[in-house]
Amino acid sequence: MPFRIRKRWLFGILLVLLCIVLSFNKAIITTIFPGQQVASLKKVDAPSWIDEQYITSPSLARSGQSLTAIRDVVIHYVGNPGTTAQQNRDYFNTPTTTVSSHFIIGLDGEIIQTMPLHEMSYATNWRNNDTISIEVTHPDASGKFTDASYDALVRLTAWLLHSANLSSDNVIRHYDVTGKLCPLYYVENEDAWLQLKADIHTAYEAI
Repeated sequence: MPFRIRKRWLFGILLVLLCIVLSFNKAIITTIFPGQQVASLKKVDAPSWIDEQYITSPSLARSGQSLTAIRDVVIHYVGNPGTTAQQNRDYFNTPTTTVSSHFIIGLDGEIIQTMPLHEMSYATNWRNNDTISIEVTHPDASGKFTDASYDALVRLTAWLLHSANLSSDNVIRHYDVTGKLCPLYYVENEDAWLQLKADIHTAYEAI
């Protein structure tokens, strides 16, 4: 093959490969470069509507260990109906507690952050090392979030997705990892879960 033709052929292949790479969505790109993704979150400043109350580190609930990647945002519900975000945060901060989440959303829509985004929480079993976890309070045994909690969850999740270069496809439930009925109402009512994801997507697109 003549050199000039071979050069054009190679250029064509490179151009096609470049187009394929550029067509990847942000979630795929961050999967390929997880270290850069986690490191970038160290530079993210929380907006004023998030109350930063970091729990003690090192502790059983906050080791200070870094995430290896951020592949999903996981939605949970607290196991104690009627409790506040502050009560749950303070529980995470007790010396014997071995569970935690990055965020807790209260009944009135208040949001408490318990540790930096790049650190590992203890909420999602074998996915602790590559997920950000959000616990949401709820008023009764149904597990359904209040309107204020729901709106705060949508806002927070959309912001997290944008900050971590993820998409609404990267929002999952604790149930999707372990089969645990958490968040209960949004496991037992699939339509409600799909609507929540749709609302998060709308908020994400508006950022």
